Amino acid sequence: MRKHPEIGAEIIGHHSSGLLRMAHLMALTHHEKWNGTGYPYQLEGEDIPIEGRIVAIADVFDALTTARPYKKAWTVSDAVSYLKQEAGQHFDPALIPLFLEHLPEIIEIKERWPETNDEPKTK
Repeated sequence: MRKHPEIGAEIIGHHSSGLLRMAHLMALTHHEKWNGTGYPYQLEGEDIPIEGRIVAIADVFDALTTARPYKKAWTVSDAVSYLKQEAGQHFDPALIPLFLEHLPEIIEIKERWPETNDEPKTK
């Protein structure tokens, strides 16, 4: 499990494309934590690329609010409480308010593209 950021980055590889370079960086750094206790490199604070800091929040929110074979989905309210609690520890404290500012749009996307269905829901 702790190797998946490096494995994902390796799968994406190194490219001249800006989009693929960003995807590589996101894969590699999305499990770093603001306080330096993350992995794979124990980067801290702004040493973590902004792309990884953003994806860390989205990844945890999605993981918490999505049912898994081993756990039930958390409520959005519980997930938001967790994000706020972990601001400055796990997450960049400046990014949590920005994420929450866009929460209605994020929930709309999450509902439109559920993991159980590859087809988007139509309105």
